Amino acid sequence: MELNSIIHDDNCTALRSFPDESIDLVVTSPPYDDLRTYGGLSWDFEGVAKELTRVLKTGGVIVWNVADATKDGSETGTSMRQALHFMEIGLNLHDTMIWAKDGGGAIGSSLCYTQNWEYCFVLSKGKPNTVNLIRDKANLSAGQDKSGVGRRDASGEHKIEKRRISSEFSKRNNWWLIAPEKGEHPAVFPEKLAKGHVQSWSKEGDVVLDPFAGSGTTLKAAKELGRHYIGIEINDDYIPIIKRRLAQECLSFV
Repeated sequence: MELNSIIHDDNCTALRSFPDESIDLVVTSPPYDDLRTYGGLSWDFEGVAKELTRVLKTGGVIVWNVADATKDGSETGTSMRQALHFMEIGLNLHDTMIWAKDGGGAIGSSLCYTQNWEYCFVLSKGKPNTVNLIRDKANLSAGQDKSGVGRRDASGEHKIEKRRISSEFSKRNNWWLIAPEKGEHPAVFPEKLAKGHVQSWSKEGDVVLDPFAGSGTTLKAAKELGRHYIGIEINDDYIPIIKRRLAQECLSFV
């Protein structure tokens, strides 16, 4: 396992060579159902899930960005089945986040409201080692003392809570409104989305993996934030795209 490198291979095959508990964070967006052809290549979800769980450090996190196709009038539900499978093999579903992508064009059924969002399942191997929640939402009650009536207890009675003075910014909601991006890859992962997750669930010097490297967005985000990175990509056509995006540093290809 070589840091700051791209492995040009099938992801299951490549992952089998990784040591146990060697990865701090996985940020990836695998192919969704058959919404894209990706050169006619296929992949083994259960095999990838097993290997990712094995190589993930205790306290490590996987961000799994997925969506569903609509077939014969029904969404496939593949996304949720994948999340449940990860839970069945030992990971926690730390958060079910949403990437809201207004302006991404209509997808799904024409008989439904415009469907412009995707899951970002945040899966953890136990309690996450690193949680850097981004606080960039302007707080309308900044500087105010919000002590007083709080949440209800088990009996239904309100608790009286003493709270800190409200800060200028509060943490984000778990839905992120980020516009899609276009590029040479058929389904570009937005840099803002990748960077937000790398920042949130890792620290400088950690090892970030993308087993579906695509155009290299996760790797670029990891590098710019001072993390080590490893990408796995099987499609010959995408390797030059990654190289161009990371041209400022020489990558090792194996």
